[in-house]
Amino acid sequence: MAQSSAMNGGDGIYSYLKNSNLQRDGLNAAKNVIKEALLESLDLKTLLLSSPNSTATTFTIADLGCSVGQNTLFAMKMLIETVEHKHHNISQENSEKNRIEFQVFFNDQTANDFNTLFASLPPQHERKYFAAGVPGSFYGRLFPSSSIHIAYCSSSLHWLSELPVDLVDINSPAYNSGRIHYTGASDAVVGAYADQFEKDMQVFLTARAEEIVGGGMVVILMPGVPDGGVTHDVGIALTFLGSILMDMVEEGILIQDRVDSLNIPHVYPSVKQMKRLVEQNDSFEIVKMELRNARSDMEAPIDIESAVMHLRAFTEETIVNQLGIEIVDELFKRAVKQKNKFYQMLHASGIEIGAQFFSVLKRKFD
Repeated sequence: MAQSSAMNGGDGIYSYLKNSNLQRDGLNAAKNVIKEALLESLDLKTLLLSSPNSTATTFTIADLGCSVGQNTLFAMKMLIETVEHKHHNISQENSEKNRIEFQVFFNDQTANDFNTLFASLPPQHERKYFAAGVPGSFYGRLFPSSSIHIAYCSSSLHWLSELPVDLVDINSPAYNSGRIHYTGASDAVVGAYADQFEKDMQVFLTARAEEIVGGGMVVILMPGVPDGGVTHDVGIALTFLGSILMDMVEEGILIQDRVDSLNIPHVYPSVKQMKRLVEQNDSFEIVKMELRNARSDMEAPIDIESAVMHLRAFTEETIVNQLGIEIVDELFKRAVKQKNKFYQMLHASGIEIGAQFFSVLKRKFD
């Protein structure tokens, strides 16, 4: 029952390219702690010594769930500069033998707009890496064994591989009628989402354990909640959209069965939950794991219209697949008109807006 879809492609007004500043803010908020963790824990000397090439080491980075646009390019530039800084510090001589060449693999679903992504790449002479696209789900193997040095996964791992069928089974206690997410739903619905997330995480970690070299790293950024919490502001945004869809049902524009068939496959984990899952997998040690805030300015007012545009950029394709393209413009036109309701829902929740799960993991040596 796969339902997640690629982000809006192209460079139009509703594209992910034009509406992903929140994801950039998340990286900006975490970049210094990412650099610090890599500089302290990446055993670059051992990785260089293990290279079979006598003249240069190929250092390979994979962005898992890269989407389109500048965010992934910014992240890859930051990671490469960090590795170069580490390399400079440990290098005793600038010999040809110590030279590093960088390979970057940009991974996302097959429906991702790789054309827009590759059109955004700097010219070859202006970038420090060779680039290649790798289409396919990161819930499974993507690369040869022990071939990746750093796997980077930002704003993507909270998307489930698929949704539990119980969510649309009218005879199940997890039947999610009248909602499009688990935020505010019954314990059975929350549990069904959580169970799928935990299954997905074990698949993700097992696949990465095969692909990442001993001593290699995984960097993860995604929406997260405090230990014991469930509600995240992205979930509130989805609940807001669901309430508009139910208004359209009451007006006879939509049939409720169609709305009941739509569940956005997002889960926002806690540090405690992720720590348990990593420890169960036992292939990685935790270098850093915490809940941070992704907002660039905690005191700045929330731009609700921009938030609605952001919401459209990452949900539109999923909504189209379930409800049809004819419904999208009306849905988001209403969302803009009802932006005060969205703001009130966020304010009434009492949660910290912009909470972000952050982790750096290190592949154990076999």
